Amino acid sequence: MASTYTSLAYHIVFSTKHRENTLTDSIRQATWNYISGIITNKNGQLLEIGGVEDHVHLLTSCSPRIALADFVRDIKANSSRWLHDEKDVPNFQWQTGYGAFTVSHSQVDVVRKYLQNQAQHHRRQSFEEEYREFLQRHEIAFDEKYLFEDEFHG
Repeated sequence: MASTYTSLAYHIVFSTKHRENTLTDSIRQATWNYISGIITNKNGQLLEIGGVEDHVHLLTSCSPRIALADFVRDIKANSSRWLHDEKDVPNFQWQTGYGAFTVSHSQVDVVRKYLQNQAQHHRRQSFEEEYREFLQRHEIAFDEKYLFEDEFHG
């Protein structure tokens, strides 16, 4: 085969450090737009973005030429720097880790709708509950005492 073709969609989730409510209405849309630009510059495509004050969900493709860990690191580092410099949020930090889940092409629209309804969803369920549910649904083993580690090692 002469060419390489991929369909690599990921649902990526990460929160603000200590789940602080720093992604306020006044900066959230601009932050989402900035993250979209980072993804485009990394040869990815943002399919959907959603979240609330304390976390973000990305439905995105990622170039097969970049490791997913590098992709997420660059999104977090560059958006954090931008929030400090451009939006004057001096103490802003993302949590240390993240969750990343592959999404079948047939499920992209389902995940897209889920991300569009984050505000409604989080009236019923906390980020911590949601994150545990994702890990359990994807059968990812985790130790509860390390799940939200940055809470304890701030």
